[in-house]
Amino acid sequence: MTTVTQEHAHVLSRRLLFSMRGRATLITVAVSALILLLALVLMLLLARDWAQNTVARETERTAERIAFGLSRGTNPAIIDVRPDEAQMVQVVNTRGEVVAASEAIRGRPALATADLARGELLIDQRVCPRYLDRCVWAFGLRLRTSPWGPDVMVIAAAPLPGLLNVWLLPLALFGLLVALLSLIAWWTWHTIGQAFVPVDLIRAEMASIDERGLDHRVPVPEAGGGIQSLAETVNATLDRLEAAASRERRFVSDASHDLRNPITGLQTRLEVALGEPDDADWKPMVRGALRDTQRLNDIVADLLELSRLDARAPQPVEPVDVAALVRREVGMRSGDVPITTRLEPGAVVRANPVRLSRVLGNLLGNAERHAESRIEVTVSRDGGDAVVEVLDDGSGIPEEARERVFERFARLPESRTRDPHGTGLGLPIAREIAEIYGGSLRIADSGAGARFVLRLPLVTGGGSP
Repeated sequence: MTTVTQEHAHVLSRRLLFSMRGRATLITVAVSALILLLALVLMLLLARDWAQNTVARETERTAERIAFGLSRGTNPAIIDVRPDEAQMVQVVNTRGEVVAASEAIRGRPALATADLARGELLIDQRVCPRYLDRCVWAFGLRLRTSPWGPDVMVIAAAPLPGLLNVWLLPLALFGLLVALLSLIAWWTWHTIGQAFVPVDLIRAEMASIDERGLDHRVPVPEAGGGIQSLAETVNATLDRLEAAASRERRFVSDASHDLRNPITGLQTRLEVALGEPDDADWKPMVRGALRDTQRLNDIVADLLELSRLDARAPQPVEPVDVAALVRREVGMRSGDVPITTRLEPGAVVRANPVRLSRVLGNLLGNAERHAESRIEVTVSRDGGDAVVEVLDDGSGIPEEARERVFERFARLPESRTRDPHGTGLGLPIAREIAEIYGGSLRIADSGAGARFVLRLPLVTGGGSP
């Protein structure tokens, strides 16, 4: 079942990886395509304008040179043009007749005409004569005097570049666009794949946790960023899981050990009682069996309470006057050690009174087991907290063992000597209850003995802490 689950998780993680990788690549390519398309369209427009301007300057320069020559009175039948000039040149009179032309366009109708009556003296436009296989750019200027009479027009024309007349340039730009997008798609896919390599390693290591154990850790990349934080968080979570599993194993072991002793004693006493003759004195054995039964009941009750606390089972809460609760709990104690109290009124907290009574009872019971001659209980207010301190004059608790006493079933040697029938669950239960209601329970420094300090949030303005 575990193998199937791991394979299913592996497939899901791979699908998620490729899905994220594919989406990121697709989005990158789409955005890049839009930007590149706009850039290439702009380039095409700029190339077209540049080509038209180049041809226009060439025709203008050719027409001006020939017009300057004609203004000197020459009358050539064929216009000679230079290799670097526009090859199509015509001289057109006011009737639209071609009176002179270059070799490239001799015998052809006028490329363009200007209406003198409307005052048109220049021609600078694109024209597409039927007798030419492509459009040309024509530039013409009118001469006031010429060998052919007044107001003739010298027109020079040159074809526009072929890349603009056919689809070769757009196709070339489209091919460039496809090549760039392919490069961007490959680079994005490859880069994201490399970025997810540490994630895939973390996934593989997490999938093998069942085989390697909770003490195994995932690799932490040194590149920094979110993936390193992810790996560190995973390792921190594994640390907590390992600690929780260790506590659970220790809990089961200690619980089994503590339950085994009274069960064994109870079984032995019952067997001995059954083996005795009918007139035997059986009451001492039954009393011992009753003590073992009571201890079993205490252990089971504590275990059930811990189970409810771990499950955060809801319990009704109400405002509780801590001083009154302490006074009542102290009044019910009948131990040999006297208890003195200093109770400040007005320390009201919101909690379940039964659970809070259990906390106080556990603290007072612990103090009675270790005190030599006195126990002191104080209730005070400190800022927004109600503070309960239980101080005994016993041997105290070493600083290095102060947290250990709050572990489940943990008992110091002195506790086992003074109370061999204890469960080792009273203080863990007390701290758990304090934390449920937003408070804390710890052991503070004291001149002599042990000093337990319980803090709970005060009720302010009728609200809950």
